[in-house]
Amino acid sequence: MSTQDLDPSPTGPVDVEQAEAALVERYPRLVRIAYLVLPPALGRNRRVLTAHALVQRSLPRRRVPGPRRAEDAVDPGYAYVRGEVLRQALVAGLPLRRLALPRRAQFPPLLPHVWGLRLFPRVGGADELALDQRLSRLSGPGRAAYVLRGLERQGDPEVLRVLASAGVEDPAAALAEADAVDTVDTWDVSRGGADAGGPGAPAVDRPSVVGGQGRRSGGPGAAGGPDVPGTSGAGGPADAGLGRTERPERVVEQGGPGRSGGRAGRLGGAGGAGGAGGAGGAGGAGGAGGAERGLGLGRSVPGTGSTAGPGRPASGAGSSAEPGYAAPGAGAETGPGRPAVGSEATAGTGRPASGAEAAAESRRQVSGAGPAAGAGRQVPGAETTAGPGYRAPGAGATAGSGRPAPGTGVTAGSGGPAPGAEAAAGPRQPGAGAPGGPLGGTAPRRPRLSGAALLESDEFDPCALQARPTDLLRRRQHVRAGVTAVVALAVCGALLGLPGDGWGRDGAAAPSYARNPAAEAALDPAAVKRVGPAVWPGATRRDFSVWPARGDLAGDRVLLRRALAVWARPGGAVQSSATPGTPVGPPMGPPQLLFAGRVDAVRVVLFHDGLRAVRYAEPVEGTAGVALDFARTDGADAVGSTALVVSRAAGNVRYLTAPWVRETAVRNLLLPAKEPYALARDAHGVTDPVPSPAQTKGCTRWNTLQTRDGSGLRLFTDLGELAPARLLWGRPAAPADATGPEAREAWARTACQLTTVRAHGVRSVNAWRFARQRLPEGAGLGAWLCTRAETWRGTGDRVLAQFLVPSPEVPAALAARSEGSPACGVRDPRVLAGVLWQAPGGNRYVLAAGSPDFASLEVSGGVEGRADGPVLAVRAGAGTEADLDGTLRDGTRRAALR
Repeated sequence: MSTQDLDPSPTGPVDVEQAEAALVERYPRLVRIAYLVLPPALGRNRRVLTAHALVQRSLPRRRVPGPRRAEDAVDPGYAYVRGEVLRQALVAGLPLRRLALPRRAQFPPLLPHVWGLRLFPRVGGADELALDQRLSRLSGPGRAAYVLRGLERQGDPEVLRVLASAGVEDPAAALAEADAVDTVDTWDVSRGGADAGGPGAPAVDRPSVVGGQGRRSGGPGAAGGPDVPGTSGAGGPADAGLGRTERPERVVEQGGPGRSGGRAGRLGGAGGAGGAGGAGGAGGAGGAGGAERGLGLGRSVPGTGSTAGPGRPASGAGSSAEPGYAAPGAGAETGPGRPAVGSEATAGTGRPASGAEAAAESRRQVSGAGPAAGAGRQVPGAETTAGPGYRAPGAGATAGSGRPAPGTGVTAGSGGPAPGAEAAAGPRQPGAGAPGGPLGGTAPRRPRLSGAALLESDEFDPCALQARPTDLLRRRQHVRAGVTAVVALAVCGALLGLPGDGWGRDGAAAPSYARNPAAEAALDPAAVKRVGPAVWPGATRRDFSVWPARGDLAGDRVLLRRALAVWARPGGAVQSSATPGTPVGPPMGPPQLLFAGRVDAVRVVLFHDGLRAVRYAEPVEGTAGVALDFARTDGADAVGSTALVVSRAAGNVRYLTAPWVRETAVRNLLLPAKEPYALARDAHGVTDPVPSPAQTKGCTRWNTLQTRDGSGLRLFTDLGELAPARLLWGRPAAPADATGPEAREAWARTACQLTTVRAHGVRSVNAWRFARQRLPEGAGLGAWLCTRAETWRGTGDRVLAQFLVPSPEVPAALAARSEGSPACGVRDPRVLAGVLWQAPGGNRYVLAAGSPDFASLEVSGGVEGRADGPVLAVRAGAGTEADLDGTLRDGTRRAALR
């Protein structure tokens, strides 16, 4: 089907649906175009798969502009898809270059993909093989031009335009390559015949594919061979008798600007017996009449000057016919089913021609057989000479112009005259009217080859495929090699990622993204600072900087590397925690190693970098449950660096104590009168497990760590952080450790309020009794406590004001709470708070108290009252809400703690 035969579509942009419809409807044609344009060097299997892939990838993703020229009758959707197919096929033929960016079409397609089979089109004959060889010698643009001209039936201007739109740099050169394919003559001059260039032209060493002749040119029965009665020089019955397969209608050339021949009578004017001579050498180029598809099928009949179809006699003078047609009378049948009466003849169209009309629609003349063909020279016995477009008077006929000439002789398409009713077009047959070949005139010439019809053959159809297996032995070897490689890779990966202890080189650390020299030095386990055990006794200060490196794994560099790597780059599976205000970045330099050992079925490493204490913990069995804890410890003194939490397991806590700690014990704050019990430690300073109050929900027991060093007793409590908080008692300016009887009794009633400051980065908690108050109705003596929790970061301190009734078994009541307030601290030791209290008799009172600096107190709002001094008691009703203010001795007004 020619592209000119398609119905025109409306102009405008091409949408995806229109392009998809064109692709699905003409999919086999598009795949054939891609297969022909792709380089044959790819191999038939890859050409087939690549052709299908290119067509399937040519569907646009969105609407694209598709203006149509006035002379273009192709559907815009089909034109767009065809252009994309050509563009990708041309790109696929480009070689891969080292410096050039590769294109997608240059790689083997991912889809469609076939495993274990090789697909290729059906195998054709010698004609298809010859055409495939010729196309393989062309460049990609040359093949595209040949396919557009032969398969798409496009003229030269359209071909040039389509090639330019497909990205071809020189479309004219590509068109010239396509012309070179069609101008190659297949006539073998090894037997003395002349090629297209005339006598003595070089022979073409290619198979002769004229009209389905299945033999090389110059062989027996070929055009230009010896005069054999009853044989045809164009592969007629003589060939069939030799077992050759006739292939009619193979060579059909299509006209175009600059190409020989028109649409009628191009290369098949008289088939293989063009004229009365009966030899096919001059039948197509100079025979009298003939059908476009009757090439090489005519037969010479002795005693006549005509050819007819196989097995049919032809009478008359000087005629040629299509297969199966006889020429009765003096005329000749030359068109499809139309007789030539009298002396009339038709030339390739089936239309009668008065006298000796020869219709040849060609843009350039095809040279005839003999010196008088198409050159204006007379042939003996002929009455006229005929050049291109020249009308010769007399009994001859014009040739090459399609204009009739009066007379009885007939020439067709080549300008060669035929005396009388005969045509000098080949070896003389018995009864023929003109000499030919070596007996008189020149050697006959064969028509040149055109592969346009061969492009439609099955050999170039990538949709009709044959399947064969691949190399089975090699495939089996490749499968074995691939399986072996995968297994080896898995084993190597397991060995590299999981060494003897079950961890990789960096453990649970995330991948490394930068290689800063300082960061690399900080992560080097050999560069970790280690302090000897004899340093701290002679040090000028006692803090974490003089702790010796302890633990049975302190020399395990693999463990230290993992700990440092996780510290620098904690992965997603790492459970990380940090006290508020503590940076969690990598160390600025090699940190100091405090401890590395096995505690409670985990391996623990403790570091200190001058600002933070860092704990790394990993399970001994398995790789899940890695923990990383940060605690800010800057400014720690000898007491602040007394202990660190080294393990938490099953609600218990273990401490690593400083080397200057002499004794450790456990004291329950809720039982002040009970003596503490001793807490054992191992050789590295790690204590036995202690139930931690930080992980209990109730407040039935509050265990604290009591230590003794060279200067006295210390009391610490676990608040869920890496560093335990120190417990103090006394005025903010001079607090003391809460180890005395009064302090223990006060902390026994306020210890449960420590849950409000848990996990807050607390460094120390001080409790201060800032006031005592005689309760109304003789209820006894009440006490006011101020509890202040100081943080390591210096901000975010929490202040609690609590009221204690005379009964020692009743816990303290929370009167007020504030965060970030300087009250009850060294900077501002003043505090004021109040509560609504119910007396034993049932009456309710507003009780208020302030630090000794207050001169008077005043309550307003729901109840009114004023009192001189730092305490106040005013009777109030149930649910009374009042505002409390106080006046300091210097006259400054202060509000109550909130």
